[in-house]
Amino acid sequence: MKLDSKIPSGPLEQKWDKHKQDIKLVNPANKRKYKVIIVGTGLAGASAAATLSELGYQVSVFCFQDSPRRAHSIAAQGGINAAKNYQNDGDSVYRLFYDTVKGGDFRAREANVYRLAQVSTNIIDQCVAQGVPFAREYGGTLSNRSFGGAQVSRTFYAKGQTGQQLLLGAYSALEKQISRGAVKMYPRTEMLELVLVDGHAKGIVVRDLVTGEISSHAGDAVILASGGYGNVFYLSTNAKGSNVTATYRAYKKGAAFANPCYTQIHPTCIPQSGDYQSKLTLMSESLRNDGRVWVPKKKDDLRPPHEIPEEERDYYLERKYPSYGNLAPRDISSRSAKEACDNGLGVGPKVGDKRLGVYLDFSDSIKRLGENVVADRYDNLFQMYERITGENPYKVPMRIYPAVHYTMGGLWVDYNLMSNIPGLHVLGEANFSDHGANRLGASALMQGLADGYFVIPYTIGDYFAKEGAKNISTDRPEFKEAEARVREMTNKLLNINGKKTPDDFHRALGKIMWDQCGMARNEKGLKDALKKIPELREEFWKNVKVAGSGSELNQELEKAGRVADFLEFGELMCLDALTREESCGGHFREEHQTEDGEAKRNDEKFCHVSAWEYQGEGKTPVEHREKLEYENIHLAVRSYK
Repeated sequence: MKLDSKIPSGPLEQKWDKHKQDIKLVNPANKRKYKVIIVGTGLAGASAAATLSELGYQVSVFCFQDSPRRAHSIAAQGGINAAKNYQNDGDSVYRLFYDTVKGGDFRAREANVYRLAQVSTNIIDQCVAQGVPFAREYGGTLSNRSFGGAQVSRTFYAKGQTGQQLLLGAYSALEKQISRGAVKMYPRTEMLELVLVDGHAKGIVVRDLVTGEISSHAGDAVILASGGYGNVFYLSTNAKGSNVTATYRAYKKGAAFANPCYTQIHPTCIPQSGDYQSKLTLMSESLRNDGRVWVPKKKDDLRPPHEIPEEERDYYLERKYPSYGNLAPRDISSRSAKEACDNGLGVGPKVGDKRLGVYLDFSDSIKRLGENVVADRYDNLFQMYERITGENPYKVPMRIYPAVHYTMGGLWVDYNLMSNIPGLHVLGEANFSDHGANRLGASALMQGLADGYFVIPYTIGDYFAKEGAKNISTDRPEFKEAEARVREMTNKLLNINGKKTPDDFHRALGKIMWDQCGMARNEKGLKDALKKIPELREEFWKNVKVAGSGSELNQELEKAGRVADFLEFGELMCLDALTREESCGGHFREEHQTEDGEAKRNDEKFCHVSAWEYQGEGKTPVEHREKLEYENIHLAVRSYK
């Protein structure tokens, strides 16, 4: 396998413009000859579908939800970054680029990140034109707030529901094309196989989740925009349906999976309340603009927070990282919360032998600004918190604790967002390209829309111009063989008739992953996980119980297929984490830390992308490495102090 990143030559700030001038184009009349298959209708998928359809391509879009607007992008809360410098506080394209590379602990491609910073300014104009109701200042100009890992205010937002409003913008553009007949929409449909013809991605096999019908769809290119794999941990901030299946099935057909061990732990989530909780709830990072994080200085201090005087509180982020304070990056803030709770300083009820919570306190901001101003910024988040916990955050501090949130790893792609399989393009969280080892807050929405609106419309045309329209038919043997494999797996799951549900196995896997490959990892734990996961997978295939049939709506069957993929993918994650003998960003190996507990990189040995190639069932995948070259930024020890 050869990893050719196809990064254009020339100065960094000119690479994207030069690339757009150099790539081949498809004329408008010829665009109508090409069929594009898109899997996923979040920000990346919906924006790509609407834009490519507007350009004239034949577009078919698939999602497992009952409507494109139910994609998990809707759950993003705090905002979207863009280097507009509306606040006149020193922001620039270069500063956004630098903050992103630094935030990712120098494990991202310079060229991809700079392009992301460049096109970020276009995204805001696009969304305003669509009617996205961004917050505005009194005079009508767009408002900005700060986010972790930045010393400027560059985050555009719509209260605490930015993802929902941005998705409604992309969704409206998509629905317009659907109503015109220019996009074929397939809701409640799950991709279960990628189809290759002569080594190129030319179609998918899907299951209708209502009728159980298995069918094939052919095209000239396939775009995966199916999101991340955080639910491998069972408990995460992701929607319950979020899964790894689309990208993992592509991996098993030859697509390289890059940096799977890079998972982000979000510091601002509602703590777990019990062993049988099904998911965790995110509280936006934007809350850290006005909320102060603290714990009592005394261990097991059970006094109500208002009874603990200032001198007995540890505002540990402000103490440890005075330059950034409560807006330290997510990985650093998360580990600091874990450290406090591990030291017996946590608050709230015990989970096991620890109190897994820290305070996020708004009392100072309410005194300074007034409750009405705080409510104007965050009221929907405060309401959500009160409904879940029964506590009013205007009166008592929120209790928060880190949780799995975003995944920086994903299918390997080149500068054109194409995987090593020709014709298979990967957008948004499903690819690995822009965030390195840690994503800065408010950059996921930025990347998804950048990929869909402003990158793939150019780069997919280059592939089409070189490859030509093939008019592939689903009658080909490649499609029939893929359908047979899907039916075989479906029948296998239905016929095991064991005693444990898919959720039982998923919960067990999640505990292994969180304990051994979660916020902190070490060699012993990872090797232990690599023994336990195959044992759990073996039991799954002997003892899972999938009720119902394959010819009907069957959510247990859906879950079982996704858990089967997680049981294989979790092993790949642990292997990647074991192989990367350094700490960087969200990948924290306990053996590799500084004296004061910060991540300790090894640039000499690990300044590269690890891209894994599938070798077959039961065989160890092969690691390929793409060296990361830093020509514009000097590698440095990341410091937020």
